[in-house]
Amino acid sequence: MANLLFEIGTEEIPAKFMPPALKQLKELAEKKLKEQRLKYKELNTYGTPRRIVLEIKDLDSRQEDLEDEVKGPSAKAAYDAEGNLSKAALGFAKGQGVDPKDLQIKDTPNGQYVFANRKEIGKDANEVLKEMLPGLALSLYFPKPMRWGDKETRYARPIRWLVALLDTEIIPFEIEGIHSDRITRGHRFLGSDHIMIKEASAYFSLMKDNYVIVDQAERKKLIVEQIIELNKTIEGKVESDENLLNEIVYLVEYPTALVGGFSKDYLEIPKECIITPMKEHQRYFPVLKEDGELLPMFVTVRNGDSEHLDIVRQGNEKVLKARLDDAKFFFDEDRKKKLEDYVEKLKTVVFQAKLGTIYEKVERIEKGAKNLIASLNIDEETSKRALRAAYLAKADLETNMVYEFSELQGIMGSKYALYSGENEIVAKAIFEHYLPRNADDFLPETIEGTLISIADKIDTITGCFLVGIEPTGSQDPYALRRQALGICKILLAKKLDINLTTLIARSIENYAQKLEINNTEEIIKKIYDFFELRVRNILTDANYRYDVIEAIISVGYDHLNHIVMKAEALNEIKGTEEFTKLLTAFTRANNLAKKAESIVINEEYLVEDSEKELYQVLTKGQEVVQKALENHKFKEVLQVISKFEEPINKFFADVMVMDKDEKIKNNRLALLKQITLLVEPIADLTKIVQD
Repeated sequence: MANLLFEIGTEEIPAKFMPPALKQLKELAEKKLKEQRLKYKELNTYGTPRRIVLEIKDLDSRQEDLEDEVKGPSAKAAYDAEGNLSKAALGFAKGQGVDPKDLQIKDTPNGQYVFANRKEIGKDANEVLKEMLPGLALSLYFPKPMRWGDKETRYARPIRWLVALLDTEIIPFEIEGIHSDRITRGHRFLGSDHIMIKEASAYFSLMKDNYVIVDQAERKKLIVEQIIELNKTIEGKVESDENLLNEIVYLVEYPTALVGGFSKDYLEIPKECIITPMKEHQRYFPVLKEDGELLPMFVTVRNGDSEHLDIVRQGNEKVLKARLDDAKFFFDEDRKKKLEDYVEKLKTVVFQAKLGTIYEKVERIEKGAKNLIASLNIDEETSKRALRAAYLAKADLETNMVYEFSELQGIMGSKYALYSGENEIVAKAIFEHYLPRNADDFLPETIEGTLISIADKIDTITGCFLVGIEPTGSQDPYALRRQALGICKILLAKKLDINLTTLIARSIENYAQKLEINNTEEIIKKIYDFFELRVRNILTDANYRYDVIEAIISVGYDHLNHIVMKAEALNEIKGTEEFTKLLTAFTRANNLAKKAESIVINEEYLVEDSEKELYQVLTKGQEVVQKALENHKFKEVLQVISKFEEPINKFFADVMVMDKDEKIKNNRLALLKQITLLVEPIADLTKIVQD
C-alpha cells in the first residue's frame, strides 16, 4: 500500500473552470485505476488557482494478476481438414499472447469454439502510473484551452511544474518538456517557489506552511467562518451568495476576509448599479440592513494573510470607487433621455447576422405577444400594457449602464421606465421578460411579463433553428436549452393553455419577411422535438417514474399545462385495482385493434349480444370521457376505461373477432379501436411497466 500525490502546477486557472476539471479528474482516475486493476482506499481531487491535485490513499503497490478465458473462432474455422491450426486460430493466439498449443476447444450453446486462457502478471504501480498520469492530465477538458510558447499542448493555462510521488518515490514522465519531480511551489507572494516534498503524506502540511490551503472545502469553510466573525463587527449583514462564494474559493489559495467601505453619496443611485460592479467585477459581498437596504460597505476576500490589511482595504476601496464613479456617471447620463428614445437606436444593433437587428426582434416580439393575447383572450388594458412592455423590452441595451454592465439588462430597463413615467406594471414586465434567467430563477409574476417572456424566448429559438444554429454537446451560444426550459416552466406554472406546435408555427411565420422558409414543417418538428427533453427533465425532477413519463410523452405534449396533470392522474391510479382492470381492458382491446382499417362502427353489423353490450358501454364511456377531457379530469378518463374490463372479457369469450365475414370482422376491429382511442389523449399504456 502507498499514497499517491499528483500535482499539476499552472498559471492561474479561471475559477469557473476548476469544479468541472476536478470532477473530470476524479472520474477519469477512478475509471483508469479500475481498468488497470489497481485498488485503493480513498481518492480525492483538490484545486487552487495554481494547481490541480490528485491524492490517492492506500493504493496497491502492484496490479492484480489477470487470468481470464477468451472466446476465439469456431472450432471449424480454427482447424483445417488435416487438423492443423488455421491462420484465424494462430492470429487469435498471438493476439491473446498465448502459445497456440494451449488453445482449448469447448462446447457452447452455439457449437464448439476455441478458447484461450490468458494470464497476465500484474505490473508495479509505479510502472502503470508512469503511463497513466500524463494521460489523465491531458484528458481534462477546459472551455477555452490555450497554447503557450512553441508548445503543441492546449490547456486551461500554461503548465509550469509537475509533482508525482508514490510515497517517497518519483513517478517519472514528462509533458511538453516538463519533467515530473518532487518540487512544488507555495503561495505566489508569501510562500517558497522551491518546496521539496520528501513523501506524499507530507504535502498538505508543507503547503499550509507556505500559505496554500489545498483543500477547497477547507478554504470555503474558512471564508464562511471569517465572514461570520466580521458580521459581528458591523451593523448590517453580509449578503449570502453561494455562487459568488464558490467562485472566490477558487480565486484564492490562502483566504483572509476584510471589510471595506464607500461613500454614502453613491447610495443615491439604484442599489443594483452598486451591487453588480461589486459582485460581477470585484467579487465583493454587499452588506445590507435587515430590511434589505444597501449599506456603504462590502466584504472582500484577500489571497494572503492578515498583514497590511489596511493597505489592502484602501486598494480595494479605490478600485470600487472608480467603478461606482462610472456607474453614477452612466446613470445620470442615461436619465437625460426617456427610455423610449433608445428604441430607435436598436436598429443599429445586430441580434444575429442572418436574423437582423434587435429592433427587428422587438417587432417580432410584439407580433408574438399579439398572437398570445388573442389565443388567451387577454383583456384590453392588459394587452396595451403587454405591447408597451414589448416595445420597450430591449431599449436599455442602448443605455450606457447596460453597455458597461450587461448583467443589468432588464433591471435598468425597469428602472428607467419608471423614471420615464411608464406604468409600474409595464416597468415590471420589462424586467420580467428575461425571467427565468437560469434553472433556479424565479418566474414572471405579471401576465404582461409572462407574455413578453414567452414571445422573446420562442423568437430566439425559432430564429436560431431557421438559420441552422442548434445546440450541440456543450455548445449553446444563444442559450436555447435555457430558453426552452424557461417557456416550459412558465406554461406549467401559469397553467396557460397554449398549444406548443401553434406557438412554434406562428413564431416561424413572424420570420416570413426576413427569411426564405421552404421547410416549415421540418423546422416545426425539429423545435417540437427539441422541447421534449426539457419536458422529460421537468417530469423527472418531479419524481415521476420513467414509464409514466414515457407513456405521457408518447401521445404528445402540445399542451404543457396538462402534462403534469396527466402524469399525476396516471401516478395516482397506477398500482390500484382500478389500474389493473384498466390495463387489462386496454391490452386485450389493443392487441387486435392494431389490425383495424377503420374506426367507423356500423350498428347493423353488431350481431352478438356481447358486442352490442360493449358498444353501448363504449357510447356511454365516450360521452363521459369527452366531458372529463373538457374539464381536464384525466383521472376520471382512466377510471371510465377501467370499467370496460368485464364487458371486454365477455366480448372475447362470446365473439370470434376475426369473423369470415369481412364487414363483421372490420366492425368488431373498429369497436376495439374506438375503445383504445379513449385513452389516447392521456397516455400510451403500452409503455407502462407493471410492478
